[in-house]
Amino acid sequence: MSKARWLRGSVPAILAVLSACTTVGPDYVLPTLPAGAATGAAGAFEASASPAISRAPLPPRWWQLYDDPRLDALMEDALAANTDLRAAAANLERAEAFTREVQAASGIQTTLDGSASVGETSNLGIGNPSGIHDLFSLGGSISYEVDVVGRIRRSIEAATADEQAQAAALDLVRTTVAAAVVGAYTDACAAGASLAVAEQSVSLQRQSLSLTERGVRGGVFAPIDATRSSALLAQLESVTPGYAADQRIALYRLAVLLGRTPQDYPASLVDCASIPSLVQPIPAGDGAALIRRRPDIRQAERRLAAATARIGVETAALYPTVGLGASAGVSSRTVEGLVSNSALQFSIGPLISWSLPNRSVARARIEQADASARAALAEFDGTVLAALRETESALTQYANDLVKNRRRRAARDRNREAADMQAKLARGGAVSSLEVLDVERSLANAEAELASSNARLAADRVRIFLALGGGWE
Repeated sequence: MSKARWLRGSVPAILAVLSACTTVGPDYVLPTLPAGAATGAAGAFEASASPAISRAPLPPRWWQLYDDPRLDALMEDALAANTDLRAAAANLERAEAFTREVQAASGIQTTLDGSASVGETSNLGIGNPSGIHDLFSLGGSISYEVDVVGRIRRSIEAATADEQAQAAALDLVRTTVAAAVVGAYTDACAAGASLAVAEQSVSLQRQSLSLTERGVRGGVFAPIDATRSSALLAQLESVTPGYAADQRIALYRLAVLLGRTPQDYPASLVDCASIPSLVQPIPAGDGAALIRRRPDIRQAERRLAAATARIGVETAALYPTVGLGASAGVSSRTVEGLVSNSALQFSIGPLISWSLPNRSVARARIEQADASARAALAEFDGTVLAALRETESALTQYANDLVKNRRRRAARDRNREAADMQAKLARGGAVSSLEVLDVERSLANAEAELASSNARLAADRVRIFLALGGGWE
């Protein structure tokens, strides 16, 4: 049979194979939400009943709710220079390049090769050897894999889903960095505020000690009163180094988030003694918006899509691989002979390979891929439920801490009034110095507890915004 007749006979067969192309493995569909979320947990949050929490949608650049230009500038620096963000961006670029590689492998592949060698033909000891000779060759080939059962399509699906999962990972890092910057900033200012309160208490106690010592010298107070007042001063002074250390540690953390060395923190923040706060309720939205927004949920869903596509990739191993190819080349013992007709060699036709005896290996790999997909589905469900739990918990904690804060503020105000009245009575000799000391100690404790409560509220707000997953849009 001539080559032309063979080709005419093969073309219909090849076309028949191409027309039978299908895509093996399960087609991916978006997963349904876990039972709790599907039956209403994705609606309004329970803590939304608090007047401090709103069901308004969370704005993308949520840190601007603080209306703090200094914080806005810090955020811009962090999003441009943070090392975790740079690493995540590089990982996304790698995933994009891998997707392009998989897509390129699905097209026509070409190769060119050439060689020059020197050899000797062996005569196995019989007769005279043919001697040393040269060999020159040039050639090229072209091939195309027919995606009969969709192995290539499933591979592209898996690579694309992996790329999208990496994009979600970058969004997750951006969300985390934004919350960490606000957290470090508020921690530094909260420590500064607590330090200012502690130093104010120390200053007042020093004045009280001076008055007590004057009263001892005038015979109004007993010497033990000065000792007690001095002990309270030492107790108050022992607190200030802890606040100063907390402030410096928060500044170190902030500097690293900005891509700087720890000592290169913003010097202006050393004097920050006012905790950033909101003048409006926190816009938390609802559970449905949370599920759509959180990048870790999107990342888990894309990983599930990739795992589902790989079931098809492994299933394709049960079927033959069909390719179309052609090759041509010339070889000769002389360079001049490469252009002669006798040196030309070529081939064309379909290429079929099938690992038929090893189907048990292919089926084992299919089972592995299927188990990986089921694990990815469980991880998706767990991510959704964890996101809802984190947000509900953060909002509930914030609502309860607000109540505590109001009560501690009221307690501080009452202690301040008591201290003022007690000081007036002491100047008139109507009360003892011990009673004055007790009131001063109570006021100092109330001031410290309120400062701690204010710092906790600031941390609660950051925790809420992190749980809501904003900042990547």
